[in-house]
Amino acid sequence: MTVGLLVLSNTFMTFAWYGHLKFVELKWFNKMGLVSIVLISWGIALFEYFFQVPANRIGFKEHGGPFSLIELKVLQEVITLIVFSIFTLLLFRTESFRWNHLVGFVFLVLAVYFIFKK
Repeated sequence: MTVGLLVLSNTFMTFAWYGHLKFVELKWFNKMGLVSIVLISWGIALFEYFFQVPANRIGFKEHGGPFSLIELKVLQEVITLIVFSIFTLLLFRTESFRWNHLVGFVFLVLAVYFIFKK
């Protein structure tokens, strides 16, 4: 449950933080000022909180979940990276992943391994 909610929350947050960079292709969006874009992003990010807060609450050991606070944070960061990578590959076709990005991702996965190792 926690992982699913974190995936949903990170999907909304990725759209809030980076989606507006792609929306410039829409003519009506191009005419908006920065304040309007920030407000739209805040509106999208609000939905992120509807999933992030319950994910942390359900997943946290002190509320009956399986994860420590550190484990929750590392899990969230890796999910963020995965969601961002998929988002980038699907919507920003001009971006490319290089070998050094892959090596960095492997190190992050290793970080998850060591954080969760008992």
